[in-house]
Amino acid sequence: MSFVRAIFHAAIAAAVIFSPIQAASAAGAIAIGACAAYGYAYDRPTAEDAQAEALKNCEGNCKQVVTTKKGCVAFAVDGRKPCGPLGFANANRLGEAQNAALKYCYKHGGKDCMIRAWICDSKGSAKR
Repeated sequence: MSFVRAIFHAAIAAAVIFSPIQAASAAGAIAIGACAAYGYAYDRPTAEDAQAEALKNCEGNCKQVVTTKKGCVAFAVDGRKPCGPLGFANANRLGEAQNAALKYCYKHGGKDCMIRAWICDSKGSAKR
């Protein structure tokens, strides 16, 4: 009888191991406002949820929202003029998002650009 039980348990384990696993949907966002104001959200079920939470978490008049699905978002400002030039970007990896945000900050007239905020959705490819 123990042989039959062992076969049964092996079949159950194989079914669990080899069953198709659906990836959880995940999204993040940074809301951007005047003078380096921002709010953020990550690991939300949908982009809409992430956007709403980021706007809610903003401590300024945020109007622009950058979202990502299974990736990263970065926000850069000019360190000497926080109410001046800024840049933002989303990408699959954090370094790519940060570099692009800095590039746009400099492109729009920034002289001393730095990353103000960033998020990565932990369920995405950014955490490899």
